[in-house]
Amino acid sequence: MTENAYTRRDDGDNGSKGVERMTGTVLVTSGTGKTGRRVVERLTALGVPVRSGSRTGEVPFDWQDDTGWEAALRGTEAAYVAYYPDLAVPGAAEAMAAFGRTAAACGVRRLVLLSGRGEPQAAVAEEALRGAAGRAEVTVVRSAFFAQNFSEGALLDGVIGGELVFPAGTAAEPFLDLDDLADVVVAALTGDGHAGAVYELTGPRSLTFEQASEELGRATGRPVRYVPVTGPAYASLLEEFGVAEAEAGFLAELFATLLDGHNAATTDDVKRVLGREPKDFSGFARAAARDGAWQG
Repeated sequence: MTENAYTRRDDGDNGSKGVERMTGTVLVTSGTGKTGRRVVERLTALGVPVRSGSRTGEVPFDWQDDTGWEAALRGTEAAYVAYYPDLAVPGAAEAMAAFGRTAAACGVRRLVLLSGRGEPQAAVAEEALRGAAGRAEVTVVRSAFFAQNFSEGALLDGVIGGELVFPAGTAAEPFLDLDDLADVVVAALTGDGHAGAVYELTGPRSLTFEQASEELGRATGRPVRYVPVTGPAYASLLEEFGVAEAEAGFLAELFATLLDGHNAATTDDVKRVLGREPKDFSGFARAAARDGAWQG
């Protein structure tokens, strides 16, 4: 690829020497979410023009309202596609097809899609985006369970309260640090060689939720106990906290599908893309504790 208005050659000493990076505008959907805001921060640091799309931000973008998609995409070179609430939900494939058609009509050259590892229905949505995106390059990033779900997501209160109630049984999971995911996404958005790739991102080792709870306890300096429950029991618990019955049932079923052991193996895809090992869960836990994540 020759240097043009959309690329620059980075000759610094930061590990990207000689790599040409796209500098055209990038739309980050769900730009204020756990992954989106990290991608926005990294692109901004690289000097790449960014549109952070969200329902209430400066760039209006709502997955439930496609009337604003064209305006958000017009004039962009690439987009990070982080669908809410999950690619496995009913209607996600249709949304991906519609988004792909809009992106193609707007001349977007590159799409990086966040997907779930080991989710059959998410794979259907991935294919829908590929089929509708025209000439746009599509890269799929399938992620293991986020480590930050314990510090920023649904499991935060459980860690603070010292009791993690979750339907994971004894299955092991190679928890992924979102810093690694964001770095891979930015590499795929801005660099060449990722078109058509499917990356399965994991941490360097697999832990059961009981083992993860023990590590969280060591990091916080107070006990954190894992309490396994059935899917239906977890759905009922979510409903008690105000989650709608249909959503609670979907989440419980999704976790049962993902955490049955079939995703326990680690991969080397983080290292393949970034040239370094992924971050370990214990390092995540220590850093989150140091930053005050569980000082509730």
